[in-house]
Amino acid sequence: MHYPVLIPGTLLRRYKRFLADIELEDGREVVAHCPNTGSMRAVNVPGCRVWVSPSTNPARKLSWTWELIELPDGKGGVDLVSVHTGRANALVEEALRDALVPELAGFAELKREASVEGARLDFRLRAAQGRDTFVEVKQVTLKEDDGHGYFPDSVSERGRRHLEVLAELVARGHRGVLLFCAAHTGIDDVAPAAHLDPAYARTLQAVAERGVEVLAYGCRVTWAQGRPEAVMLDRRLELNLERRWQAAESR
Repeated sequence: MHYPVLIPGTLLRRYKRFLADIELEDGREVVAHCPNTGSMRAVNVPGCRVWVSPSTNPARKLSWTWELIELPDGKGGVDLVSVHTGRANALVEEALRDALVPELAGFAELKREASVEGARLDFRLRAAQGRDTFVEVKQVTLKEDDGHGYFPDSVSERGRRHLEVLAELVARGHRGVLLFCAAHTGIDDVAPAAHLDPAYARTLQAVAERGVEVLAYGCRVTWAQGRPEAVMLDRRLELNLERRWQAAESR
């Protein structure tokens, strides 16, 4: 998936959930749209370099969108993290159509935003023969100080409801899949964030035992002329449904 042309800057602050003050490389301070409804725990780090996309749409209130942030990786380099939750589904759709997720390859038809059981799931994959596969995508950006990736980054009742819907579909003979998309180049494995949302962690374990499949994939970002140019799913990640985060000071 190709990014629009991105402009570098420095994060000054994020506020009112959807707003971020950013100082561009040329010294201008702009207000950018922050397309992320989560807590952005460990990702909202003022002083870090960010990448924003410009818009020339006169109907938009804000001309800039915050896309990515660079976070120290603890080894003298940086990890690139997407803060734009809307990019995850487009990235996964491209990967599905290009058969980059072998576990979900071979479908005859892909439908986005399938309404089922009073909820809306991200994808329905219809086979030429056989059962439908319903896929819910969750973007993972939280890397805790223990070096592991976790989801969610705050309490997510909506996310827990999606798990229950997937389990109900499995009980009706369909295939239900939760796909964690780690949009953080430093995340190599994923676990439920029981320290932030214990109910979600319990539900995830329960629905996995009822037949819901759980996958986790990582991303690779390519650069061109000193800017992030494109991103793709490039590897399956380790999944640990029983891992529990422990704060560094208590380890």
